[in-house]
Amino acid sequence: MTGNSSEQHSSVYDFTVKDIRGNDVDLSVYKGKVLLIVNVASQCGLTNSNYKELSEVYAKYKDQGLEILAFPCNQFGGQEPGDNAQIAEVACTRFKAEFPVFDKVEVNGSNATPLYKFLKSSKGGIFGNSIKWNFTKFLVDKDGNVVERYAPTTSPSSIEKDIKKLLGIA
Repeated sequence: MTGNSSEQHSSVYDFTVKDIRGNDVDLSVYKGKVLLIVNVASQCGLTNSNYKELSEVYAKYKDQGLEILAFPCNQFGGQEPGDNAQIAEVACTRFKAEFPVFDKVEVNGSNATPLYKFLKSSKGGIFGNSIKWNFTKFLVDKDGNVVERYAPTTSPSSIEKDIKKLLGIA
């Protein structure tokens, strides 16, 4: 493995990311799960509704194989300025998010985290590759393939039917 940008990643399981406490998390631990990967922010107009609905969807399907992976990002209007402790306070205390929140990342530009480069290259979306705003969502199937990308304004509850389909729930 050379680690250069031409290296081919075949699924999200090929990546290791840092959690909000700075520990490495190998995403292969999520093999066999349906993943909803979302870039989050604490001070966005979409924050309240998204965290609330993400938590509701998570509560409903976590025992059936859904995992939500939240990646804080401060690249949109400076709406995630805090450090990891402050981000955790918002996500875990104020919104009581039970799903994992990871280390703050960049999702656009040359310093974008490799996972996001992979997500964007898998699903460019109608706006090209770059993430447009907080709470862009990627849906990943049980084999680690990116199957869908949703706009920031698409509510988590509205993609429930897609999640159920991937989970194999009628």
